[in-house]
Amino acid sequence: MESIARQSVKLCPFLNNASSSMQSVKRLQQSNVSAIAKKCPFMGKAMQTAGYASSAAANVAAANARNSESDLRSSDDVQESAFVNHGTREKSFDYDGLFEQQLHDKRTDRSYRFFNNINRLAKEFPLAHRQHEEDKVTVWCSNDYLALSKNQQVVDVMKRTLDKYGAGAGGTRNIAGHNKHALKLEAEIAALHKKEGALVFSSCFVANDAVISLLGQKVKDLVIFSDELNHASMIVGIKHASTTKHIFRHNDLNHLEQMLASYPKSQPKLIAFESVYSMSGSVADLEKICDLADKYGALTFLDEVHAVGLYGPHGAGVAEHCDFEAHRKAGIASTEHSTVMDRIDMITGTLGKSFGTVGGYVAGSVKLIDWLRSYAPGFIFTTSLPPAVMAGAAEAIRFQRSHLDLRQDQQRHTTYVKQGLADLQIPVLPNPSHIVPVLVGNPELARQASEILMDKHRIYVQAINFPTVARGTERLRITPTPGHTNDLSDILLEAVDDVFNTLQLPRVKDWEYQGGLLGVGQPEYVPEPNLWTEQHLSYTNNDLHPNVREPIVDQLEVSSGIKA
Repeated sequence: MESIARQSVKLCPFLNNASSSMQSVKRLQQSNVSAIAKKCPFMGKAMQTAGYASSAAANVAAANARNSESDLRSSDDVQESAFVNHGTREKSFDYDGLFEQQLHDKRTDRSYRFFNNINRLAKEFPLAHRQHEEDKVTVWCSNDYLALSKNQQVVDVMKRTLDKYGAGAGGTRNIAGHNKHALKLEAEIAALHKKEGALVFSSCFVANDAVISLLGQKVKDLVIFSDELNHASMIVGIKHASTTKHIFRHNDLNHLEQMLASYPKSQPKLIAFESVYSMSGSVADLEKICDLADKYGALTFLDEVHAVGLYGPHGAGVAEHCDFEAHRKAGIASTEHSTVMDRIDMITGTLGKSFGTVGGYVAGSVKLIDWLRSYAPGFIFTTSLPPAVMAGAAEAIRFQRSHLDLRQDQQRHTTYVKQGLADLQIPVLPNPSHIVPVLVGNPELARQASEILMDKHRIYVQAINFPTVARGTERLRITPTPGHTNDLSDILLEAVDDVFNTLQLPRVKDWEYQGGLLGVGQPEYVPEPNLWTEQHLSYTNNDLHPNVREPIVDQLEVSSGIKA
C-alpha cells in the first residue's frame, strides 16, 4: 500500500503541495481517505457530482485498494504505475481493414498495379516468355537500354567471378571488408565521369536518398531546390534531409533563379535535378543550371540514371554529351578546358539499366566521397553487392565505353519509331531523348491498351499511371534498344495503330481540338532538336581515342579510406 501511496503523492499536485511527501504518505495510510479527497479542488467536486460524498463509500474504495495490493505484488510483470491499463478493455486496431480499404481506393482510382510475369531470354533478346516458356512476347519497355545484361563478355566475367568468389559479399564493407571487385568498379565509375572518386550503393534509389538526406542533416541551414519532376528517390532524400526545400517548375530556370535569389550567396544551397526525365523524355539544361549554381553559391546534384550508357562519346551521360567533341578527342583523359561534367559537384547513376546489372553509385570529389563513405547510413549499414555483380558492372562500363555504335543504334531505332508513330498521328510527348511516351490520358484505357498489345499482338509495353505520372497524363512508355531493328519496329507500329483504333483513343488531331497537352497538339509548342546530331551519328568506334580500349584505371585510395 505504501508504494501506491507514494506514487499517488508524486502525481497529485494537491497532496504534493499540502505537506511533505512523508507526511502525505502517512496521511493516506492512516487517515480517512474521503476526508482528504473532499479538500481536493478536483476530487471533491467530482465526488459531489457522482454522489460519493459519504465517507463510507470512500472507505470501501480504500479497502478495495488495499485488497488489490496483494494482487499487484503477486505479479512480477506489473510495475508501479498510476496509469490505467486499457489493453483488455478495447478491441485491437483493424489493421487488415485499413490495408483492404486503401487497396480498394487504389483499385477505384485505377492506380492499382499488376505486375506481368516477364522472363527475358538472353539468347533471344528482345524476346521474353511469360508463365510458360512457349508463351513468348517482344519486350518494348525494358530499361536494359543497351542489352548489356545479355552481353557475352559481361556474362562470362560474372560466371568466372561467381565460381571463384561465391554468391554473396559476406556483409557490409564496414564489417566484411570490401574486395578487388568493389575497388575496380568504383575506379571505373570515377574514370567514366572523370571524377576523383566514386562510391557504390545497393541501388541508385538508396544512393540518392543517402546523399541528399546526409547533406541536409550535416550542412547547417542548407536549402534544397528540386525540380518538380524529380524521381521519387530524390523526393524521399529531400524529405529525410529535414531542411528547407523549394520546388521549381520543371526545367523552368527563371523560376529556379527567383528562388535562389531570395537567399544570400553565403547560405548553403543544393540544386537537385535529373538529366533525362524518364517518363517524359525531357532533358535539363545542365550548363545553365551550373551557371546559376556558380552565381548563387550552390552545389549541383545530377541524377544521370536514364542517361548513362546512352549519351556522350563514352556513355557518361548528358553531362559528357554537352562537350561531345572535347571528350571524344580526349578519351578517358582530362579535356583541355573545363567542361559541364567538371562543373557538376556530384553525379549519381545506376548499374541496373544501361549497364545491365544492379546497383547505384555517386561520383564526385575525394573529400565528398570520403565524407559519404564515413557518414551515410545507406552505405555503411547495407550489405555490399555480390562480387559477381560488381565484376559484371565494371565489365559493362568498359565494354560500352569503346562501343559508340551501341548508343548510335539505340538512337536510330528510337528515331525510326518516333517518326512511324508521327506518321500514324499517334500522340507522343515531344522530347530530344530516347524515351517514347505515347499519350493516352486515361488510366483504364492505358491499362486496356497494354493488355491488347500483350494478348493480341504479343508485345509487352507497360502502362504508366498515377502516381508515377500525373492523373490525366497516363501513357505507354516505349524504349527501343539496339536489338529493336526496323522489322520489329514495323510490327510495333502496326500493333499500336490497331490498339488506337480498337479503343478509339485520341490521336494528335483530337488533342489539338482539346487545346493540346504536354506538347501534344499545342500549336505554339516548339520541339527541341535531338541531343544526337547527324555529326554525332556519323562517327565510328574507330573515331574514339585509342585510350578508351582496355585502359589501365588506377585504384582509388578513397574506396578503402584515406590514411592520415
